[in-house]
Amino acid sequence: MKTHLLEVDSVQKHFGNKLVVSGVYLKCETNDVIGLLGRNGSGKSTLLKIIFGIVRADNKFIKIDGIVKHKTSQLLNDISYLDQDNFIPRHFSVKKAISLTLEREKLQSFYEDEMIQSIETKNIKHLSSGELRYLEIKLVLSNSSKFVLLDEPYNGLSPIMVNKINQLIKDNSAQKAIVITDHNYENVIKISTKLILMKEGKAHHLKSKNELIEKGYLMEGMI
Repeated sequence: MKTHLLEVDSVQKHFGNKLVVSGVYLKCETNDVIGLLGRNGSGKSTLLKIIFGIVRADNKFIKIDGIVKHKTSQLLNDISYLDQDNFIPRHFSVKKAISLTLEREKLQSFYEDEMIQSIETKNIKHLSSGELRYLEIKLVLSNSSKFVLLDEPYNGLSPIMVNKINQLIKDNSAQKAIVITDHNYENVIKISTKLILMKEGKAHHLKSKNELIEKGYLMEGMI
C-alpha cells in the first residue's frame, strides 16, 4: 500500500490582537497516530480547523504527497475532520446516516462491526452519547480520505467506549494518518505513535512522553 504524506508549515492565526497559532509545522504519514496535546486555548482545535479549511489562517502552507494545495476545495477528498460537536442530524436513522456517508462497496464490511449491528435499526436521537460518537468516528475513519483529524473523540465516553474507539483508531491507522487531540491525555498518549505539545501557540515535537512533564503540561506521577 502506498504511503501518503501531509505537511503543514508556517501556520499562523490571530484572533483580534491575540496570536493563537504561531509558525506551526506538522508532518504526518500513513500509519502515524499523532497526539496533539495542550491546555485550553493553546491552539489545538484551531490548528485542526485551519488544516481542514474551516478556519481561515493568516498564513499556512499545505502539501500532500509533495503537491502544494492552495485551495480548501483541493483538500476535501484527502482530509476528514471530526468536530467536537455531533454532526449527524438527530432526525436521521442510523442506516440513512451510513448510506449517505459511505460508498456502496464499503457498506458490507461496515455492518460487520458488532457495535454497528446493535444500533443499525435505531434513529440517531435514540442513541446514547457513546453510541453516537462511535458511529460518527467510524464513519469518518471509513471514508476514502488519506488523513483524519479527530477533535475531542473521547468527550463524555465511558472507559469501555474509549477502548472501542482506540481499537478503531488503531485498526484504521494501517491505511491512514490520524491526528487526535483530546483532554483525556492518558488515552491520547496510549494510542499515539508521536506526540506534539501545543504551548502558547507553538508546536513542540516531543521525543518522549516525559517531555510533557519537562515542559509543564503534566506533573510528576501523571504519566
